[in-house]
Amino acid sequence: MRSMTGCGTGAAKRDGWEVTAEVKSVNHRFLDIGLRLPRTLSFLEPVIRAGISAKIKRGHIETYITVKNAEESSATVSTDLELAKTYFEAARKIAEATGAANNMTTAELMKLEGVNVLSEREMDQELISGLCTEALAAALDQLVDMRTREGAHLQEDLEIHLKAIANLRNEIAERAPMVVTEYRDKLNTRIKALNAEGIDPQRLAQEVALMADRCAIDEELARLESHQNQMNLYIHEREENGKKMDFLIQEMNRETNTIGSKASDLFITQRVVAMKSEIEKMREQIQNAE
Repeated sequence: MRSMTGCGTGAAKRDGWEVTAEVKSVNHRFLDIGLRLPRTLSFLEPVIRAGISAKIKRGHIETYITVKNAEESSATVSTDLELAKTYFEAARKIAEATGAANNMTTAELMKLEGVNVLSEREMDQELISGLCTEALAAALDQLVDMRTREGAHLQEDLEIHLKAIANLRNEIAERAPMVVTEYRDKLNTRIKALNAEGIDPQRLAQEVALMADRCAIDEELARLESHQNQMNLYIHEREENGKKMDFLIQEMNRETNTIGSKASDLFITQRVVAMKSEIEKMREQIQNAE
């Protein structure tokens, strides 16, 4: 099993261009891909979504992509010399008309609007898309590797809690048949203490049978054991079983609640409380399983 928590980085470089990718993931009910791309890189969105969906099935994925020219500036500057001459001539005429000194310098001319135009180097979208695929694949490999390592720790913890639940369930199963027997004995003791005579044995047996029916938990114990066995299989599978385990832990909690509501025995009630605590610990961990 894999966790939904992890991060990874990757980079690819070719023909003067370099693309870096960074991915981070946290738990989420579904696969939720968050992208932060400048408008000039919007053409990469389908590539990124396809790459992530191929390797990740569940979790919130934050993705950061940067593209730069590794060898030279991707921007070029073009100068409108005729416009610069026009500005300079206008400044000269103003100086002559007003008697002021003409302090127009080359540096000042370059700052005037329209004299210099900054143009970004046109991107080769096919090349950039290929580089993005390579960088993203490397980042996702790191992410998956980290999620796998985290999943191993998650599996160990779930196994501990599941074993504790199984032990508690077995203790309840051993105790359950004694509850009716003890109830019958207590009922007989009370009748004798009251010196009640003429108690119909059939009526007594009927009362004990009703009690046995009310506190019967054999079916709940059987279903709980089945859920435990299924959960154990999910924990040790390499598939993405987070949603299945989430549903199964709810069913385990339901059966435990039913056992608690039927139990009229302190021993069983104590085990039910302990079992609910273990189930809650599993539920919290399962929220982070892919």
